[in-house]
Amino acid sequence: MSRINNAVLAAILVSATALFPVAASAETILGALTKAYQNNSQLNSARAGVRVTDESVAIAKSGYRPIVTGSASIDYSSTSRSNASTRLTTGGFGVQINQTLFDGFQTKNNVAAAESQVKASVETLRNTEENILMNAATAYMDVIRDRQVAVLTEQNLQFLTEQARAARSRLEVGEGTRTDVAQADAQRSAAVAKVSAARAQALSSAAIYRQIVGDEPGKLKAASPLAKLLPSSMDAAIAIAANEHPAILATQHLVDAAAFSVKSAEGALLPQLSASAGVSRDYRHTDGGGAALAGTSDGYSNSASVGATLTVPIYQGGRASAQVRQSKEQLGQARIEVDVSRDNVRAAVTSAWTQYVSARESIDANRALVSAAQLALNGVIEERNVGQRTTLDVLNAQNDVIDAKINLVSSERDVVVASYAILSAIGHLSTERLGLQVTKYRPEEHYNAVKDKWYGLRTPDGR
Repeated sequence: MSRINNAVLAAILVSATALFPVAASAETILGALTKAYQNNSQLNSARAGVRVTDESVAIAKSGYRPIVTGSASIDYSSTSRSNASTRLTTGGFGVQINQTLFDGFQTKNNVAAAESQVKASVETLRNTEENILMNAATAYMDVIRDRQVAVLTEQNLQFLTEQARAARSRLEVGEGTRTDVAQADAQRSAAVAKVSAARAQALSSAAIYRQIVGDEPGKLKAASPLAKLLPSSMDAAIAIAANEHPAILATQHLVDAAAFSVKSAEGALLPQLSASAGVSRDYRHTDGGGAALAGTSDGYSNSASVGATLTVPIYQGGRASAQVRQSKEQLGQARIEVDVSRDNVRAAVTSAWTQYVSARESIDANRALVSAAQLALNGVIEERNVGQRTTLDVLNAQNDVIDAKINLVSSERDVVVASYAILSAIGHLSTERLGLQVTKYRPEEHYNAVKDKWYGLRTPDGR
C-alpha cells in the first residue's frame, strides 16, 4: 500500500507542476486586461462592426450628390437586294447627370438617422469593451481560485494518506481497529476524486482565460479589489449608471435614429423634384445606296439637354403609409428598449454591490473560521493520540479545515470580481480609469475618414 501511496503523491506533484507553469515574471490582473483589450477576437469583431456602421453615413449622404452616367453604343447592319447592297454603321456616346433637388427631406433624415446609429454603435462597442474587461478579470480570478483549491485538495490528500498509514500502524500494534483503517481509506479515496475534479476545474479555467485574454495563464499575482474606484454607496452607483452606462446611451441614440427614420418615411409622401442634363454625339456611316436611304446623310451630330422633373405622389398602393406606420412602431419599441436597459443596469448594479458587501464580510468570517478549524483539528489529533477521540473525529476535523480554506479562497476571489462588476455595471470599467498601458482604440478616427468620402474603393487602412 505504501508504494501505491507514493505513486499517488508523485502523480500529484507532477499535476501541480502542469497546473502552475513556471514563468519568468508573474502576470498581474491589469496586464491580463491589457492583453484582452488588444487580443480578444470578440472585441475586434465588435470594432469591425462599428466600421461597417460608419459607412452608412457616407451611403446616406450620397443622396445629396449627383449621379453621373456615361453611355456608348455601336450598331452595324447589312441589307442586300437584287440590285444593291447596303451596309449601315451607327454609334454614339454621351454623358448624363441627374441631381435630386428635393426628396421630401428623406436624405436629410437618412443622414441624421445614420449618424445616430453610428453613435449607438460606438456606445455598444464601449459596452462590449467593458464586458470583455470584466470577463478577463473574472477569468483571471477563477484561475487563481481554482489553482489554490487544487493545491488545498492535494494537501488534504497528503494528510489523509498519512492518516491512513497511521491507522494501519496502530492496528498492527493493537491500538486501533479495522473500522479506523476503513474510515481512513474511504476518506482518502474521496480525496483522490476531489483532487481529480479540482485539477480538471483548474485546467478548464485556464482554457477560458486563454480564450478571453489570448494568452496562456502563467504565474498569476494575487489581485486586490478596486475599492478606491467605487462609488460611496449603492444609490450613488445607481445614479451614475443611469447617466453614463453605455448600454443605456446606445438605446437612447437608437431612439433618435428611429425618430429620423419616421420623418424619412413620411418624406416619401411629399413631392420629389430632380434636374438632369446631358450631352451626346451620334455617328452614322453608309456604304452602298438605295431608295430606302434617300434623304439621309452620314457624319456626326451633337445634342445637349437640360430638364427638370416634378413628381407628386397621389396613391402608392398603401406601401408608403404602411412604412410610416411601421417606422412609428419601431420608434415606440426603441423607447421601450431604453426602459429595459435602465432596468437591466439597475439590477446589475444592485447585484454587484450586494455581492461585494457580502464577499467582504465573508472574508473576515472565513479567516476566523480557518483559524478556529485548524485549532480544533490540532486538538482533536492530540486527543486521538491519548485515546479520547477516534480516527473519524480527526477526519471530520480535517474536512472542516479544508472546507474553511476553500471558502476563504472563494471569498477572496468574489470580492475582487464584485468590485470589477460594480465598475462595469456603472459604465466605468474603462482603460483610462484602470490605467491600462495600452493604445486606446478610437472609432472616431475611422468615422472621420469615411463620412464625407465621394469616391474610393480602399478602406482607410489600405484594404
